[in-house]
Amino acid sequence: MKKNILNYSAIAIVLLAGAVSCDKFLDRPAEDTYNEANFYMDDNQCEQGVNYLYNSPWYDVIRGFYRVGEVYSGNYYMGGSPYLNFSVNGSDAELKNMSSSLWAVNANCTTVYNRLATANCSEETRARLQGEVLTWKAFAYFFLVRSFGDVPIIHDVQAAISEGGYNEIHKVQKADVYEYIIMTLEKAMELLPKKVANMDGRIDYYSAEALLAKVYLTKAGVTGTLSQADLDKAAEYAKDVIDNSGRSLLPVYSDIFRMKNNKNLEALISWHWDASAQPWTTQNSFQSDLGMKGFDEFGDCWGEWTGPSVDLQEAFGVTAVQDPGNRPDPDSRRQATMMLAGDTYSYFWRDKGGFDYLRFLYDTEYGNGGPGSMCCNTGASCVKFLYGNTADHVDELGVTPSRMSYGLSTHILRLADIYLVYAEAKIGASRGSTTDASAIDAFYAVRHRARPNYDRPSSISWEDVWKERRLELAMEGDRWYDFVRLAYYDTDAAIAEIKGQHRNYWKNLEPVYKNYFESGVWDASGVTYSEDDPIPTVTAASFTLPFPQEDVVFNEVLAEDAIHVDVRAEYSY
Repeated sequence: MKKNILNYSAIAIVLLAGAVSCDKFLDRPAEDTYNEANFYMDDNQCEQGVNYLYNSPWYDVIRGFYRVGEVYSGNYYMGGSPYLNFSVNGSDAELKNMSSSLWAVNANCTTVYNRLATANCSEETRARLQGEVLTWKAFAYFFLVRSFGDVPIIHDVQAAISEGGYNEIHKVQKADVYEYIIMTLEKAMELLPKKVANMDGRIDYYSAEALLAKVYLTKAGVTGTLSQADLDKAAEYAKDVIDNSGRSLLPVYSDIFRMKNNKNLEALISWHWDASAQPWTTQNSFQSDLGMKGFDEFGDCWGEWTGPSVDLQEAFGVTAVQDPGNRPDPDSRRQATMMLAGDTYSYFWRDKGGFDYLRFLYDTEYGNGGPGSMCCNTGASCVKFLYGNTADHVDELGVTPSRMSYGLSTHILRLADIYLVYAEAKIGASRGSTTDASAIDAFYAVRHRARPNYDRPSSISWEDVWKERRLELAMEGDRWYDFVRLAYYDTDAAIAEIKGQHRNYWKNLEPVYKNYFESGVWDASGVTYSEDDPIPTVTAASFTLPFPQEDVVFNEVLAEDAIHVDVRAEYSY
């Protein structure tokens, strides 16, 4: 941990001088005209000094974000990945990068928060920006505790360096880490304004409160049984966001993930990326990892071998094996999440009249020339996190993208999530059902947007909400963490669901796709589901990721049992 603490503190100081993000977030001073000592001299500079927390320190979370959140959970197929077969160990590069990035967020937030305390700015600006910083710090710890379980609390990196003992920082029990997150968000809410003008993409009071509601829902089971008191808190905070934040669901689900809506009424907390490649780490690179070769003009996509899982297809009530001409497909979120044979998209490749999935696969004259064959052998390809081609990027943002650099925001907490947090919390610790009208209204708002013909139910069950969360938030890095919180209090149920998943792929689907494109005839009689790869071994230990090896090497006490800390007595802001 000595190496990591020192590195992250240095990163914090360097990044203070290169504050960047989108729109207002794009503003930054020339790097040869100032240093940290003569910066933070007015409100504008202070805001610029916080902007980079909306992107740069999070960059190396990206690959872990979907590997942990989606591959681990069974939503996404990535053949041979240790995240698919539960064989991740402490030497995994993406795990190391994710962990390092999350600790970097904590270090950067600490440094910026302390610097703002002495900055030459108005008290209103100081309070607002410190509230934004603390919300990001809380989110970093929320990722850490759900990923790694018991983790150290490094309240102030610079103080830890000054005091020494970097190699003796003990893990803290999960319940105490959650209390620390709650304490941090409570302070953020004291500082933040109730509403940010024009919904400009910045964190406000309701952003922090929404995160607090989700934290309470997760914390509710951390002792092994569901706490009704924590569920009541989750419901209380979620309801305030729903009723008073002034935010609302976008009418069309797919619009949430378009660049023109980078800052929208549904997005509560987002990573806002800059399409410029300078400085590196401020830009979105999701499409490169998840998009199919040939999807853009840069030769910049290499994710064609991966795709949404068979199990996720079935959760939406469809499969790649079904004839596109009569496939039942009532949920608009399905096509906004994954491509299947027969799908077309007006918001991709708009300069070519739209994007046709099968034509892309098999017509070598279409666009830049597609792969020439079906890509992922689940028969599905990713949609979320893709921006399209250069024309799409220019049309929506007015700037051109570049290699691994584009400006599509990543929404990591949405209002629809909070609707479902509220519905689940109102069902209560019994995990039964409820007839509470407000809970049903919240659930119905989410389901009805996706399925306009869906009638408002007279009751909803815990299983209804559990399944709805999967469909609503698929590919948004969240599903594994639902399993983690379920495993806190019902490990057997979490294990059973994962073991029952169809995490493998379809055999003999490629000729079906190709023949359908060439002749319009669909014959999937020869397609079977692969049983070649065994059901993964899942145990209670599977719900806690291992620490990266180098962390344990530098801080051997991480291998020891976690300690209890009275965080409210020990720490303060």
